[in-house]
Amino acid sequence: MANQREIQGNVVKIAGDKTVTIVVERRVMHPRYHKVVKRFKKYLVHDERNECKVGDEIVAVECRPMSKTKSFRLKSVVKGA
Repeated sequence: MANQREIQGNVVKIAGDKTVTIVVERRVMHPRYHKVVKRFKKYLVHDERNECKVGDEIVAVECRPMSKTKSFRLKSVVKGA
């Protein structure tokens, strides 16, 4: 699939078997104060081989829904903890 979304973030929690929680940070301009502020969002990522640890920086790719809240799977570990 050509247009799969990729997200990059840090692992903050091992959320059960084969699942990790990552936090993705993006920087946006505040509409009134014109200052760059950070916005955070958490995603659940499917980790088939349980290779992620807390503190790792990973890249996840969008896939079919694995569960009610899990729609990303692990692509690669960028940097270890």
